[in-house]
Amino acid sequence: MNLTIGSGDISALMAGINTKTYGDLMRKFVAEDKPYYNALASPIDALRTGAILENNYLKLLSDDYFIQYKVTNEEMDVFTSSIDFAKINGGKIVDFDEMKTINFSDYIGLIHPMIVLDEKAQKELLLKNFKKNYYQVQIQLFCAKLDSANIVFVSVDSYDDEVNMFREIQENEYAKFRIYRDESIISQIKNKAVIFQTIKDHFNDHRKV
Repeated sequence: MNLTIGSGDISALMAGINTKTYGDLMRKFVAEDKPYYNALASPIDALRTGAILENNYLKLLSDDYFIQYKVTNEEMDVFTSSIDFAKINGGKIVDFDEMKTINFSDYIGLIHPMIVLDEKAQKELLLKNFKKNYYQVQIQLFCAKLDSANIVFVSVDSYDDEVNMFREIQENEYAKFRIYRDESIISQIKNKAVIFQTIKDHFNDHRKV
């Protein structure tokens, strides 16, 4: 059985219990097989482009960053996060970048004005315009046992695979914001996941019998 909640599932977890989104998450959670996603083969342009540009963004980072690093939370092992770019030191994750692609017009209209703001104002706008992404980073911080990490927005002006494969991401084409651990939000997420953890514990206990 799957019995895990990934960091990309947090928006579904936080949805109303009677919504289709929440119901789909529950069905996925108890599915016999774990879902496998191949973003590079996705028919959705945004997902495919994001996967291609991850490899390009990795070239901007130092050699101690590793792509798609998986970490399971020790307190609630129902949570498993796949982190885009994890910085590893001494075998432990010490920092990470979570990358999001965004079309050029939204980058100019929403992201670029935030660069000059202070951290408080940035947080307010991230929660207003990118709440899903903000919550995702919070659960990643919880799983990685870190106090802060980065969310990175990379602008996209083409969804042509060949163009993006050879694209060299320039400094003025992405923006990085520091996200700090928010225990209030993490507490909300944990409370919503209690039923899922209970189900997982139930199945694990019966496997031991």
